[in-house]
Amino acid sequence: MSRENPLWGAPRIHGELLELGIDIGETSVGKYMVRQRKPTSQTWRTFLENHVKAMVSVDFFTVPAIRFQVLYVFLVLAHDRRRIVHFNVTAHPTAEWTAQQLREAFPFDQIPRYMLRDRDGIFGPEFRQDVKTMGIKEVLSAPRSPWQRAYVERVIGTIRRECLDHMIVFGEASLYRHVKAFLAYYHESRTHLCLAKDAPESRPVQGPDTGRITAVPQVGGLHHRYERRAA
Repeated sequence: MSRENPLWGAPRIHGELLELGIDIGETSVGKYMVRQRKPTSQTWRTFLENHVKAMVSVDFFTVPAIRFQVLYVFLVLAHDRRRIVHFNVTAHPTAEWTAQQLREAFPFDQIPRYMLRDRDGIFGPEFRQDVKTMGIKEVLSAPRSPWQRAYVERVIGTIRRECLDHMIVFGEASLYRHVKAFLAYYHESRTHLCLAKDAPESRPVQGPDTGRITAVPQVGGLHHRYERRAA
């Protein structure tokens, strides 16, 4: 697993092993890997934890295309299972376009109570009016305080490090395909520390009696999912 997935650390490989019914310690996994320094992540221990099941975060991040065009990816993250409930790509973000994305993200019976966002000017009056009409209460982070939006910032970093930093983006359609493929892996296969090393869409644990371990390439072979399959 370490050779096939150079971007993975000991916690990720340990999570995969647990899903395969191999119960060994994470420290044992780490002994056989090259240690890399990782930045510590900050958390907002008060409001975010108290309302984790009723809150979403929204944010943009930029991606340069091969012809130096700047593209924007819009994400809507549900905090409870770290699910990306909606995303889209555009070269020309507007308040109207952003408001439409929010309407598409939440059917009337799935509207969250709180929405955390930064103070970017793209979230203009039309966007704020739509949010109010939907019955969502906005929570704005302090200026220049990305740590207050730690969940969505971490997901954006994950998408960059584990996907887009290794891809060539030709345009909007290309970027959309790359992000869509990675999010399928992210939701269905990738283990998360905050979810007790389960995936956002929970994976069943496969015991040793299920069959031999098989590697399933995902995201064009950049990552793999490991499953037990009967011979």
